[in-house]
Formats: sequence, C-alpha cells, structure tokens
Amino acid sequence: MHYGLELPTGGVFAPLTLAELASLAEEVGWDGVFLEDYIVYHSALETYDPWVALATMALHTERIRLGTCVTPVSRRRPWKLARETVTIDHLSNGRLTLGVGLGDVGDAGFSKVGESTDTKERAGRLDEALDVLAGLWSGKPFSYDGKYYRVENVTFLPRPVQNPRIPIWVGGGWPLKGPMLRAARWDGVIPYKQTNGERAWHDMTPNDVRTLKAFIKDNRSALTPFDIAIGGRRRRPDWDKERELIKSIAEAGGTWWMEWIPPNKPDIMRACIERGPLRID
Repeated sequence: MHYGLELPTGGVFAPLTLAELASLAEEVGWDGVFLEDYIVYHSALETYDPWVALATMALHTERIRLGTCVTPVSRRRPWKLARETVTIDHLSNGRLTLGVGLGDVGDAGFSKVGESTDTKERAGRLDEALDVLAGLWSGKPFSYDGKYYRVENVTFLPRPVQNPRIPIWVGGGWPLKGPMLRAARWDGVIPYKQTNGERAWHDMTPNDVRTLKAFIKDNRSALTPFDIAIGGRRRRPDWDKERELIKSIAEAGGTWWMEWIPPNKPDIMRACIERGPLRID
C-alpha cells in the first residue's frame, strides 16, 4: 500500500508553501502529494494554479510522487495540458501522475466563465482529450479528428520521461459504469462512493473495492499495473480504526490510501503532514 496526500490549492499558501509541504511530506514518509485543480477554489478562497505549484514542488522534492486529484480536463485544451504535463514529468524526473475527471457539478471554473456544465459533453470531451494526450505524448506524428478536438499531423517533443507514458488515474463515482469503464482504459481509478445526491461522505468498503477490482479486470485489456486509490477525506480521530480500515482496503485490492488535508493555517497543515501516514506494514 502507498500513502498519498491530497492538498488544496486554495487558501493562504502560495506555491512555495505547497513546495515546502511536499518536501516535508517526503521527509516524513508519504509516497505522494496530489493537488486539487480549481480555477476558483471553494468559498472563493485565494486560489493558485496547480501546474505552477507542481513545477515548484518538483524542484523541492526527489522521491515523492506528484500529481492532480483531479484535473477537470474538459475545461483544458489537451495540447496545452500535454505540454504542461511533459514539462513537469521532466522537472520531476518521471514522478508525475495525471488524475482526471469531469469536475464538480457546481465548479465556478465552469459555471462562472461560460464553460459547458453538461455532464455528457464533459464526458465526451474528457474521453477525446485523453486520446489526444496519449497521442501527443508518443513523440510521433499524430493526427486526430473528433467531435470536440482536432489535431493535424503534429509531433510533440520531448516525450515524457516515463515509458510508455505518464500514468493516468480516472476519478468518478462508484458504482457508476461510465467513469469506471473509462478508468479501465487507463492506469488507475480514484473512486468515491456514489450516494444518490446525498452530500455526506461514505467510505468505500472492502467489498466495494473487491467488486471494483473485479469490474476493472473484466473490462480491461491491458496487462500493465493498475492502481486503485481509496480515501480522499481527512483522517478521523480513532487512528486504530483508521489503520484497520486501511488494512482491509489493501487486502481487498487497494494500492493507495489517500488522505485529504483541508485548507487551514500552514502550521496546522504542517502538523497534519508531520504525523505521517498510518502505515499497516
């Protein structure tokens, strides 16, 4: 089991503070730091660009995995995202994971700036953009003619450091079939438990993870490794129960446990990171 942190890009901390937090996370034994990706953070907090922050974090760390959790790709131009991701992959010497998804329904980065809020269109744009990203990352002449995106015989160099490409994890609600089928095409899944409109958080259970793992196996043709990243909420007070849950998730097939650190004063966030992951081994 690997242990990751999910950090906000909204609050009182600029990119250099995020780089400091990532360096601290590496020092105390976390395996990855993943940034949320918003144009306007919740409650209109001060918001910083995740890609600029990731570049700074890459230069202040050596081992820890870096990424987003998740990038709403439909509001990005995939060729620009291809350039940004390859650049950060080189800055980090091959430590980038790209987490992708549709984005929050009420995200002001869509609704306040004229981006499409239609779920079906977002999904279509995401699927096409992922194909474009993979094609541009290949470093070979690439063309694409889709409903939303068009590329005419262009070669993007350099290629990513990672081979065959930068890993892609797909976020989405379990047991919704659409996002899980999308995840099966790529390298990992970052699921949350779908609760039929209920806003309260519900943990994925070990049985959920086993069923998800079986679903991915049945719908995946690639034989390459596949990550199942579970968690995505703040640590609860009973650490023994948390460790017991993490162990059961690992036994069911989870490969990453993700802990969210909410936006707060930097000293409070540092304390949450310094306590380290709840390792089960």
